[in-house]
Amino acid sequence: MQQMPENLIERAEFREREGIFRNRRHAGRVLADMMADRLAPDCLVLAVPAGGVPVACTLAEMLALESDVVVVSKITFPWNSEAGYGAVAQNGLVRLNDRIMAEVRLNQSEIHDGISTTTAKVNRRIKAFRGDHTAPDIRRRPAVIVDDGLASGTTMSVAIEAVTEMGAASISVAIPTGHLESISRISVEVERIYCANVRSGMRFAVAAAYQQWSDVAESEAIAMMSKRDRPAEQ
Repeated sequence: MQQMPENLIERAEFREREGIFRNRRHAGRVLADMMADRLAPDCLVLAVPAGGVPVACTLAEMLALESDVVVVSKITFPWNSEAGYGAVAQNGLVRLNDRIMAEVRLNQSEIHDGISTTTAKVNRRIKAFRGDHTAPDIRRRPAVIVDDGLASGTTMSVAIEAVTEMGAASISVAIPTGHLESISRISVEVERIYCANVRSGMRFAVAAAYQQWSDVAESEAIAMMSKRDRPAEQ
C-alpha cells in the first residue's frame, strides 16, 4: 500500500472499508470528533457545494465554528455533463487539466464556451448561497475546506488554490472518505488533511463509503447554509 502522507489524520480502523457512514451528517460528526481541539477558534469552515454542505454544516455546528462556501465547479464536456476537464472557482480562478486536454479533442471555441458557462454557473451559485449576506473575511484566518469525499482531487485542488489566493493564513482539508493517491497528491498543498476513511485500488467511488447516498439538491444545500448561525455583520 502507498505510504500515508505525514500530515494525514485518519481513522485507521476505517481504512479500506465501505459503508462507514450512515449519511453525510453522520460523516460530519465523525470528522468533528477527529478534529476536536485541533482547530483555532477563528477557523473558517468552507463547504464545497453541494455535497460538502451537509458535512460542513454538521462539523461547524459541533465545533462552534463559522462556516461559508467555496464555490468551485467542473468545466464539463459538451457531450458528457458528468465528466470534466477543468474547474472554475469563485474568485475567477480557471484551471484546465493538461493530461485530459491532451487526450480529447476540443477546439478553442468549445473551451471558451465551457469556461464561460461554468463561470456563469459559479457566479449564480455564489449569489444563491450568500443571499444578502457579505462573505466573511478570510484574510489571515485559518480555513478548512470540506467536501463529502475526494476522488480525482481536481475540484479540491482548485478550491485550495482559490482559498490560498484569497489570503487564508493556513488551509486544511476535511473529507469523510478519499482515495489515497489523490490524498497524497494534495497533501503537499495543505497544512493538514483529515480523512476518516482512506481507500486505495483501481475502483473508487465516494458513494461507496455511505449507507445512504443521493445527490444533494442545490435548494437543499442553500436551505442548510441559510439556517447556520452567522456573526453579526458590521
